[in-house]
This record gives sequence, structure tokens and C-alpha cells, in this order.
Amino acid sequence: MAVIKHPVPYEYDGGTFEGMLVYNDSVTEQRPAIFMQPDWLGVCSHTTGMAAEAAETDYVVLLADMFGKNYGGMHKTNEELGKVARSNRADIHFILGCGKVADEALTAEADRLGLIDVSRKGAVGYCMGGGYLLEQIRNGSDFQGTVVIHVTLPITVAPNRQNRISGRFLAIHGSDDIVTPKPLIDALEAEMSAHGVDWQVMMFGDAPHGFCVHDANDNLQRYDEKLCKQTYRLMRDFFNQNLI
Repeated sequence: MAVIKHPVPYEYDGGTFEGMLVYNDSVTEQRPAIFMQPDWLGVCSHTTGMAAEAAETDYVVLLADMFGKNYGGMHKTNEELGKVARSNRADIHFILGCGKVADEALTAEADRLGLIDVSRKGAVGYCMGGGYLLEQIRNGSDFQGTVVIHVTLPITVAPNRQNRISGRFLAIHGSDDIVTPKPLIDALEAEMSAHGVDWQVMMFGDAPHGFCVHDANDNLQRYDEKLCKQTYRLMRDFFNQNLI
């Protein structure tokens, strides 16, 4: 039994990207697919580890690369990471275009390998990746359920675009998140209600930003093992109910 990390290259707008299929090879039957938008580190040992935590033996995680092959996020400062992530976040055409190419390439490869049941598909986004993912589902998606975990910049950068958000939605957040304070989550809730989305928000009391980010312990985010384990239980329950 082993966790497999299978690279999937793709190109967008002249750039080379490399996503990853992450799954446990002890399971032979097809599983639901979970499209994952990682945090600002991009595809690296840190985020493939998070993908493996999310996948366990239940899912195949389709880990998207939005920063470019060999980005090296783990070797950058918070200031450097923030500059790139915010620049991407402000470009709605990049988010939708690169996100679509990533989803299609990863799904096609997982299907080719016989790993997934393409009729059962969800999505999860962490931190800045949650903001990217929200723009994708506002544009319309085939995800039956979407989860964002300590999401960053949840409000759309393109308010005049048609909002085609649908499906079921779960946000898992901390009440003491200084990166995305509660008024932004309140606004996200109002948006979901306005568009008839079946939504839930789990707010952990006194929890900071980044409670699922292993080894995080700075002025922006702090890992909490107990909350992280609870988050994955909530996420798994949500997907088990909705990816049917």
C-alpha cells in the first residue's frame, strides 16, 4: 500500500505547468475525483502531503498547478508568495483559463488510468486556492460539492460577470482568521443564499488562519492538529453525502 503521486503536465498561455494525481494504490475500484486548488506554495511536497491527507483511500485528488512547473514555493518568503498569488487572483481570465485546463488535463489522465468515476466529482481549495476555486464555481462547474478551507480573498474580482454558482458548498474557517476576517465570510454566505446554493459554514471558535498548514507558526497562520483532523472528517462526510 502506497501513496502514488503521478505528475500531469499541461500548458496554458505559453506557460508550462505540472499538476499531480495523488491517490492510494491499495484500492482497485474507481473512486470519486476531488479537484484541489492548493495554497500559495503551489505543487510541492507540502501540498502533495495535504492532498494525500485529503485522499486517504476514499478519493483520487487532482492537484492543480497554477504557478508553473518548478515554482519552488517552499523556498520563497511570505512577501514573495503573496505578490505572485495576489497577481494571479486579480486576473480572472487566468484563473478561469488555467483552472479549466488543469481540471481537464488532470481529469482526463485519471480517467485514462481507470482511477476515477467521472460522474462523481468534488473540489477543495485551501487558502488562496480557495479564492481561485470560488471563481471557478461562479463560472459554472461540474463539481457536485465544493469545500474551501481557511479561504483567502473569497469575494469575486469580477462582480459584473454572470454568476453561475451551483451545487453544494462547505466553508471551514476560523473565527480569529486575520487574513480573511468574519465580515468577508458573512458576505460569502449572502452571495450563496442569493444564488440558491445549499451552503454550510463551520466556524471554529478562536481558530487562526492556516490551521491545516503543517509547520505553520507565524503572524499569518498557525497549524492546529486537532482542528486539522476535524476538518478532514467534516470534508469527508460532506463528500460522502454529495458525491453519489
